[in-house]
Amino acid sequence: MKYSHVFLLAVAITALAGCNDDDEPVIDQPSTVIPGDPGGDGSPVNNPGDGGGDGSGDGQPPGDGEPDPEPRVDIDGLPLPDLEASPDYETYVAGQPGYYTSLSSTEFNNIRFTSVATQDNTPNDNELSNPVAKLGRILFYDVRLSANNTVSCASCHQQEHGFTDPVQLSTGFEGGHTGRHSMGLTNSRYYRPGRFFWDERAISLEVQSVMPIQDPIEMGMNILDLETKLGQTSFYGQLFTEAFGDEAIIEERIKMALAQFMRAMVSYESRFDQAVQAELNNDPTPVLTEQELRGLDLFDSLNCIDCHITTAFVLDRNHNNGSVSNNDPDQGVGGNLAGFFKTGSLRNIAVGAPYFHDGHLPDLMSVIEFYNSGINNHANLSPDLRDRTGRPVRMGLSQADKEALVAFLETLTDDSFLSNPIFSDPFPPVEAGTGAESDAP
Repeated sequence: MKYSHVFLLAVAITALAGCNDDDEPVIDQPSTVIPGDPGGDGSPVNNPGDGGGDGSGDGQPPGDGEPDPEPRVDIDGLPLPDLEASPDYETYVAGQPGYYTSLSSTEFNNIRFTSVATQDNTPNDNELSNPVAKLGRILFYDVRLSANNTVSCASCHQQEHGFTDPVQLSTGFEGGHTGRHSMGLTNSRYYRPGRFFWDERAISLEVQSVMPIQDPIEMGMNILDLETKLGQTSFYGQLFTEAFGDEAIIEERIKMALAQFMRAMVSYESRFDQAVQAELNNDPTPVLTEQELRGLDLFDSLNCIDCHITTAFVLDRNHNNGSVSNNDPDQGVGGNLAGFFKTGSLRNIAVGAPYFHDGHLPDLMSVIEFYNSGINNHANLSPDLRDRTGRPVRMGLSQADKEALVAFLETLTDDSFLSNPIFSDPFPPVEAGTGAESDAP
């Protein structure tokens, strides 16, 4: 009989202990709110390891003196960024090689490259500063900059793609599509005319930075409403204070911060850079293959280098490259410059497909073939792209030539830049099914 009593007592104790899982909340257990929960009802989510690991399972806090986990959402129910990191943009930009920072030209592989430094469009009143660029990084990745908290600047400018979009037309905050392909931001710092967008409608990177925010297709946000919205968070006041000396959140400061972050996106650690540095150091060890060097020679002899100048391979000015016909509805700059478009640096071009202002070319081989045989006879076509009879040039490249050009362009890929944490997303990943999840690519 006594053994039966012991058995029944053990069953009763076990049943009571099990109530903690189903009927009553665990006392003093820390809980975490799902990022972006639009309801904001504070419903707890079990933390990994609840009721296990330390063997407590009895309603007592696990461990001795362990701090509560950091909250992953702010008071507005949207994700909190990593505020502890202090990326050193000043050191990164200062680390550019001498052939970037020198005012003199650079010779490589018997080709003379003009100075990169002379193309710098940084204004005197917005020189790079770590606290400002840090703020710019957080703004760049924050979905709060869109009217319905679904897209950020980074939705259309993705680091692993050289800060362009891998789709032809980007998706806006309400599912609409942009009129043009999203331009890559690599080496935006280097373009002496200083204008931005394919049609150069923005007079500076500062002006450009807030135009997509206000665009009715892209992000749909009113700047005055954005200033108020950012002020209602727990962290932007402090970030603006660190960057500018006080917590005033105004459009001009948003522009400056975003522009500083984008100008810090300088790419200078590709295999091409390794080859240039090796030659400058008189290191005979080959870096580039014969095919890649053949592609570079073709890039020079075909006069590509006359437009894509310097070792940063940035455009000297806008051009009409015959990508549109006289009757195309999109004439770029327009007016006397009908058919003229700006384009970005060729750095990281191999990861930036699709190509051209309308994104209609799917890969680099298609781009080479366009210049080889597909240039349109636009009335304003660049003289460099006409033959002696005035017709669009037909280059007559062999398949081996085209493959060599593609191989050379692939040497401009900078894997360090594409994965550098100082340019990465400071916000935690958004969990599927939460209110902050973006429909943008």
